[in-house]
Amino acid sequence: MGTLSVHIDWHYLLRELWQAYRFGSAGGSKPIRAHLKDVRNRLNAEMLTDPQVVELEPQRLPVTDWLGRALDQGTQAPTASLVRSVARIAPTLSWRYGYDRVPRGLRNKYAFAEIMGPSGPVVSERLILDLVMLAPSCTYPSHAHDGITESYLCLSGTLSENDVGVYAPGSLLYNPPNHMHRITTGDFEPVLLAYAWAGERDKLIGQKMSFSRKLSSP
Repeated sequence: MGTLSVHIDWHYLLRELWQAYRFGSAGGSKPIRAHLKDVRNRLNAEMLTDPQVVELEPQRLPVTDWLGRALDQGTQAPTASLVRSVARIAPTLSWRYGYDRVPRGLRNKYAFAEIMGPSGPVVSERLILDLVMLAPSCTYPSHAHDGITESYLCLSGTLSENDVGVYAPGSLLYNPPNHMHRITTGDFEPVLLAYAWAGERDKLIGQKMSFSRKLSSP
């Protein structure tokens, strides 16, 4: 318990994420540039309040057996400084599925861990920052987010979204609200992603992760 100022490892993880959104390239895209600015402004404003940090019970899931490999690979990538910050808090992470009913194909190949959000560990109602772990040869089904602008920052491994291009460490993937997207990973290496969700407070608090028959949400 306590505030961010006394949880140094969490503080510097958030600083690393702020820098990624401050100095990362928008590739000439005005919507992506606006999103990068929005995320870092929300993050900066939250850090200035010295938010509460709650201790979640550490929890592992099958896919987290790949975490060590992903961190090792990530230290060789352009995002190495951020990956090292993740490694420092890795033993405290509470990995979960986020779905009441997990598709069978994801049970051993997917999990996420919260960094900042309404339920902590760093408490915020204006921004959600999380990590996602994906095993090799994983397909994360097509889905969209209601009223949420999302970006993934690739920290380790390679992936494709909607079968358009291949993204390596340091890449940023941008998904505007209600944009359907499907993720696949390479055959041999795990993928570690950081992601940001920005939106109105009621959308962030009320967002539920579920796959419908049409795979149209979380």
